[in-house]
Amino acid sequence: MSAGLSDTVLLELSVMPALTIHEAAATTGWSPRMLRYVEQLGLVAAPRSAGGYRLYGPAQLARLRSLRTLLDTHDLELGDVGVVLRLRREPELAAALDAWFSAGTVAPSGVTATAAGDAADLPDQDWLAFEQVKHQQLLTSDRQDTA
Repeated sequence: MSAGLSDTVLLELSVMPALTIHEAAATTGWSPRMLRYVEQLGLVAAPRSAGGYRLYGPAQLARLRSLRTLLDTHDLELGDVGVVLRLRREPELAAALDAWFSAGTVAPSGVTATAAGDAADLPDQDWLAFEQVKHQQLLTSDRQDTA
């Protein structure tokens, strides 16, 4: 039985040497700086050579291409995807954000909100006081929850 064309392509892919960061940048359209940032965010991990250089194989290149498609399709930035990854890895961060979003815009005592109760309509000084008290209350409740 002879090897078909697809077998040859798979064989070539499996023995494809890993690319350096500059070669991967040229191949994917990402700059070397952006590839480092992608790795810093934890989105794509590039193994290192014995000399400490990042090496990008077929799996990393495919992941980078799919990341680019994800960003373009959903109008996202790398930082957006990085935050979602952190939320998956850090349950306490997810809980803190949930608490912040659910806190709403309740005016603390001593700060007068408009009839609608919207902090965005407060004068600048009142808004600053409002935000400071709100964040202090959230921090205090978070400390009490963990104690």
